[in-house]
This record gives sequence, C-alpha cells and structure tokens, in this order.
Amino acid sequence: MSDTTGNGNAPNMPSPATVEVVRNAFISGAEQMRRNLYRSAHSPVIYEMKDCSVGIFDSEGRLLGQAPGLPFFLGSLGGTIRAVIGIKGYEVFQEGDVWIVNDSSIAGSHLNDVTVYAPIFVDGRLRGFTAAKAHWNDIGAKDAGFAGDTTDIFQEGLRIGPTCIFRDGRLDQQIVDLIALNSRFPTALVGDLMAEISACRTGVERFRSIVRRFGWDQVEKSIQAVFEQAEAEDRLSVAEIPDGVYVESAYLDNDGVTEDPVYVKVTVTVEGDSMTVDLTGSNRQNTGSVNSGIVQTRSGIEQGFKFLVNPHSPVSGGNFRNLEVIAPEGTCFNPSETAACLKYGPHLMLALDLMIKALSRVVPERAAAGHVGDSWNVIIVGEDEFGLFLSGEALTGGWGAYEGGDGESALIHSAAGDFKNFPIETMEHRYPLIMRRHSLREGSGGDGKWRGGMGIIREYEILAPVTIQLWFERAVQQPSWGLFGGQDGASPEVWVHRPGEAPEKMYKANDLKVEPGTRLVVKTGGGGGWGDPAERSEEDRATDRRLELVT
Repeated sequence: MSDTTGNGNAPNMPSPATVEVVRNAFISGAEQMRRNLYRSAHSPVIYEMKDCSVGIFDSEGRLLGQAPGLPFFLGSLGGTIRAVIGIKGYEVFQEGDVWIVNDSSIAGSHLNDVTVYAPIFVDGRLRGFTAAKAHWNDIGAKDAGFAGDTTDIFQEGLRIGPTCIFRDGRLDQQIVDLIALNSRFPTALVGDLMAEISACRTGVERFRSIVRRFGWDQVEKSIQAVFEQAEAEDRLSVAEIPDGVYVESAYLDNDGVTEDPVYVKVTVTVEGDSMTVDLTGSNRQNTGSVNSGIVQTRSGIEQGFKFLVNPHSPVSGGNFRNLEVIAPEGTCFNPSETAACLKYGPHLMLALDLMIKALSRVVPERAAAGHVGDSWNVIIVGEDEFGLFLSGEALTGGWGAYEGGDGESALIHSAAGDFKNFPIETMEHRYPLIMRRHSLREGSGGDGKWRGGMGIIREYEILAPVTIQLWFERAVQQPSWGLFGGQDGASPEVWVHRPGEAPEKMYKANDLKVEPGTRLVVKTGGGGGWGDPAERSEEDRATDRRLELVT
C-alpha cells in the first residue's frame, strides 16, 4: 500500500488497514448484490448465464465496489448514472427511490439491457448509488428476442428514459404495467425487474452498514485513498509503455443489413503517464445495428485499457483518469440518438482487440493474439403448450495465445467476463431440442510456439417448428489473428441441415423458419497463435496429439 492510503498517525486519517477493510467491504457488498440478483431472477439468461452486472458507486457515479460480471457493463453502469445526473440533476433523487433506464443514447448498449439504480441517503444526504444491469429477453422489439436486421432504435423495443418506479419506497404499478405490456414475456420481465430492485436494495443496506461501522468521515477519506492509489498505479503502468503513436485497423464482415464491411480504426497514443485512444476514421453510423452509445463505447475502451494497464488490481473510480477516449459524433462508436444499437458489441470487441494488437509491438508481455471475435448468438423462438418460448445463447470460442502460454479454449469473449454457457440439461428440459454434440473444435486454434485456444462445436436437433436467429461475426473479413509468426485461428462456421436437403452455410439470420428434424451445427472460431510454429516444443506437440487438440 502506498502512502496515498493515508498515515494512521495523521489526525483523522484512516489507517492503511481501515482503507483496505473499507475497500473490500464495498466489494463484498457488490458480491451480495450479485448473488441476490442471480437467486431471485426469473429468466435463465440471468440465473444460469449471468448476463448481468452490479456495482456500488459514490454520489458522482464513481465505482466503489463491483462483483464479477460482464466487464462491458461495469464501466457503463457508472457512466449511465453520470449521464442521468447530467440530464436530471441531483435534486430529483429522494430516499427510497428506485429508477430505471435502458435508452441506448444514455446507457450505451441495446434496449434489452435494463439498468436499475437506487440513490443512497445517509443521515438525509445523498452519498452514493447502487446499480444493476441485466439482459431482459424481450422488450417489445419488432421480433421476439434479437431482431438482428433493425435499422433504427424504434424497431428494437421500448425506450425507457430515466424513470422513477419507486418513490418514497412505494412502487408505481402503472409504470411496471406499462413496461410489461410491451413485452412478449411479461411475467419474466416483472420477475427480472424485481430481482434487480432487490439487488439494488441490498447494495443500499450494505453501503449504510459500512458507514455505520466506520462513520462517514473515515469512509469518505478511505474512498479517496483508494481512488488516489488506483490512479497512481495506472499512471505508473502507462509510464512504462514507450511513448508513441500506435495504429491498427480491421473490418467486421457487415452490419447485418448491408453487405458492406464495417471498418474499425484504433489509434493509441502514449505520452508520459497518459493514454489516448482515438476511434477517428472508423465507420460512420451503420445502417444496421452495429452501433454503440458513447457510454458503452467508453466502457469497452476502458476494458481494453484495463487488459493492458494494471490488470491485476481491483477497478475503482480512481482508474481511467489518465485515459482519454475520442469517438467522433456520427460514427458507429457515437451515433445519433435514433441509431439501431442491438448489436452494440462486435465493433467494440474488435476495437478492444486492436488496442492490444497495436501495443503488442512495444509491450508484448502484456498482449495476446486475437481471440473470440464475437458473442456468436444462437436464438431459438417458438411456441409450445405453455406459450411462446425463447432460448438465447452467446457461445464460447478460443482465446489468443500469449508469450509463455497457449490460449484458453471454450471461453467467452473477455467483454462478457463471468458469462456462463447455457447448460444442456436446462435447454433440453425447457425447449424442444436435443443437443447432439458439445465438444472442442479440434485444430481450430492457430498454430504457433504457443497455440491459440480452440472453439467449440454444438449440434442442435430441433424437435418442433421454430424460428432461428443467428449472429456470427469475424467469419469472412478478420479471423482471430496470430502474432509474431503465429497463425490465425479458424473462422466460425454455421451449417443448417434441413431434412432431405443439402446443408446450407450461413452466418447471420433473423427469421429462419425450420421444421422438426432440422440440425443446426455451429463451429465457433479459435484463437490466434503466438510465435513461429517451428519453435513449439516436441513435448507440447505430443500433448496436443494425445489430447486430440489438433487434427
């Protein structure tokens, strides 16, 4: 612990031990929020797949404590709170309030990601916020689940601006009813909403208990010490990167509506102990939904920064103070308020990878080869005796190798962090399908001195008439690249086998109707290799063959 944590002998300053206890108390409080959310949520996408994040923040929306979740969400939670404060001001918040928002121009991601947040009052004064963000399966878009061919925000569902749903501790049932009326799964929606509210209330109580234990003066000074330490560590880490301007660019396959590739350019400038990430030159706002609001864009770039800078320390409101993000208005990273944003992730995931690739030339020990290029969605929608159902998945793939080690296999993109796969037992129990195969995809990792991780193969047999939605990126334009002589990872493949017909290869589909007996075979991409394949040890080669990791 550095001197910035305070000297225990100085008047009224918390001791280093107190600072650490306070720091970890907020993290523990966030973990309790997360567990409450998982355990009380209605939808498998939350309680099984963990498509959610929670956090505790100070009164300015700066992070105090987070639990494992989606890194993409964590930066946007604080950014959303700050955006709402900028729109509404502080005076609108009252003790006992709970608020809700999902508008992409405020929260940054798609409308299915709904943020619930609550102000924290201690002795009548606003001291902080708690927030939870979770994916709701249906928010009233033009199609159930993911409408991957949208061209504006109005096709993507109900836009909710900053709205108070609890005032003085009393639920505004009319607002809840209005939101539920716009969903194809109203019961699940209300259940997931109440789970997020419960998580936020848990965070409020944990915050207050920390203040009761230590007193606000000690808590406030401990928070400041934590922030100062985080900033100092970030600056020290960036200062170790050689000054310079580092540029990388690549293309996504398309935006889901047009066939035009989506260009992403990242310019990383390191000057002293500060870093600037400039997205100037990237695609203009896309016709399709490959766009992200500025709050989500900043969150994604912060994640790339954290990958490279001081990655092993907890994140707090003191981080990212030496990071500037430039995203010109009118681009896919800072679009208009009415832009379609359903697929807000692919270009951000590519930008994140390009940041790492750009700096790999000067800090290779911090970098990795290209990995899991997309969230690779498989959505199955249909009806059974209980009504409409929706099965939604984001699939795993291979991570890039790094200096000293092979890439991990069958792991979700780093943007999704703690995201889990959908258990086969749950899927087969809830939906009319059989999972005929779930395995590693042999040979999909790029060869190298250190081998890229492998993707997976999932084979679905459909047992009833359903509609399938697919979104697979980085299949044509840019597979997961190798570094320093390593080979690229294999691109993803999706094959649709209809009874009595030749297999059909596709990567994106929004309204693919299939009959019983159809098989869907999905092969996700592998990670890039690192270093000359000729330098891979014979021992590692023998292990690859023994474990059947290569063809």
